[in-house]
Amino acid sequence: MSEAPVAIVSAMHEELSALLAQMPDEQRVRVAGRDFWVGHLHGQPVVAVLSRIGKVAAAVTATVLLERFGVRAIVFTGVAGGLAPGVSVGDVVVASELLQHDLDASPIFPKYEVPLMGLSRFAADTAIGDALAAVAEETLRDPVALLGQKAVDEFGLRSPKVHRGLLVSGDRFVSTAAESDALRRNLPDALAVEMEGAAVAQVCHDYGVPFAAMRTISDRADDAAHGDFARFVVEVASRYSLALVDAWLATLPSSETPAAT
Repeated sequence: MSEAPVAIVSAMHEELSALLAQMPDEQRVRVAGRDFWVGHLHGQPVVAVLSRIGKVAAAVTATVLLERFGVRAIVFTGVAGGLAPGVSVGDVVVASELLQHDLDASPIFPKYEVPLMGLSRFAADTAIGDALAAVAEETLRDPVALLGQKAVDEFGLRSPKVHRGLLVSGDRFVSTAAESDALRRNLPDALAVEMEGAAVAQVCHDYGVPFAAMRTISDRADDAAHGDFARFVVEVASRYSLALVDAWLATLPSSETPAAT
C-alpha cells in the first residue's frame, strides 16, 4: 500500500502556482469544483490545493482531502493580518492553537465555543509546528537571499521574526483599526487574524488528523491593510511559503508519518 500523502493547502493562487512549479509529476484531480494536484516534493507524496476564501470553503476543501485523498496531515499556508504588538509585516506566525473569532452562540454556549463540542480553541500539531518554526527561523535569517534587496527595501523586511501562538479566523477581512482593536481587547493573546485556519483545524480535529498553519504577516489588520496586497503576495508571501514548505518536506524521511501530538 502506498504511503498516504501530505496536503499542502494554499490560500492564494500565487502560492499554489509557485508550489506546482516545483512538483515534477503533478496530476490534476477535480473534486467538488476544486483542482487537487497530486504529485511529489522531495520524494514525499503530496496533494496541493487552493483552499478558497472563508471558513466554509476551507472546511469543504479539508474534508475532501481527508475523505477522497486520505491525507496523513494538512499544512496550511497563506497570509494574515498582525494583531499582537511586535507582529510585523514580513513576520511568520506558526499557530499553536486556532479559534473562530466571529463564532458566538451565546447565551446558550459561551462566546467562541463551538456548539456541542465544548471547545473554542483547537490545538495545532506540536511536532509539525516545531519543525515549521525551526525551518522558518533558519530561512528568515537572510531575507535578502530569499527575496532580493528590492523586496526587502520596498516592504521594510529588515529582521523578520517567527511567532508561535493563537491564530484567529473569521468570515470577514479585518481592515480597520477599530476592528483590530476590538479583537485585541477580546482576545489579547491572538497573534494574527485570517479567514480559514480555525475551520480546517476543527475538521482535522474531528478526523484525528494532524494540522498545522503557517501565515506570513501581510499587514497590521488596520486602516492600511488594503495596501499593495497583490504585490506583497507575489514578491514575499508566495516565496516564503514555497521556501518553508520545501525546507520542511526535505526534513521528512519518506517513511515517516507526521504524528498527532
